[in-house]
Amino acid sequence: MDPCYSHWADFLEDLWADDRPARVLDVCCGTGLMTAELLARGYDVEGVDASPAMLALARDRLARDALLTECVLPDLPVQGPFDAAVSTLDGLNYLALDDLRATFAAIAATLRPGGWFVFDLHTDATLGFLLDHPVIDGSQDGSSFVLRTTVTGRTCATTIEFTAPDAASSFIETHTQHIHRADDIRRALTEASFTDVSVLDEYTSSPAGPTTLRATWVARQA
Repeated sequence: MDPCYSHWADFLEDLWADDRPARVLDVCCGTGLMTAELLARGYDVEGVDASPAMLALARDRLARDALLTECVLPDLPVQGPFDAAVSTLDGLNYLALDDLRATFAAIAATLRPGGWFVFDLHTDATLGFLLDHPVIDGSQDGSSFVLRTTVTGRTCATTIEFTAPDAASSFIETHTQHIHRADDIRRALTEASFTDVSVLDEYTSSPAGPTTLRATWVARQA
């Protein structure tokens, strides 16, 4: 398992020490890495994602240990209430601002009063980095990659070319993400009735600063 998920789950457990959730909703769960980490720590976890291929991998990883639902946000066909919702590895950056607002409202509706909402998003520092580095490449153990990013306003389209020794494992895909202003994110949380909002430097107790590339947002359902 990717070691970052263990670190992120440690952060969540510290955060939740005085109000440990039982049911957790993993939004944009992907291949189920965070879902698996939380399940191993005793949480009852349900995952949602828009990608059938990723959910198939998640089902292989998790067997019958978690309920997984395919949906496209802001549609959220799950049965609450949940005690917490999480979204990791920039999954919510794929949403344009209107869809992000609607997704916050949908997540709020699934949470119990006082329920936790913890998620991460790219920042203005990430936007600056991508503008300064439109092409990033590298290689290791016979594999190589090239990332080419085009930035339009606050929208970033990144084409990933991965070349592996095994041609069947090589791929080219494009990801489009939106890097929202912190004020817009905070306003959307408030409109969705979230309170006690804090913005931290990537799953640490330190406040996010001007060089933070991935901000961790923590909020509570009112």
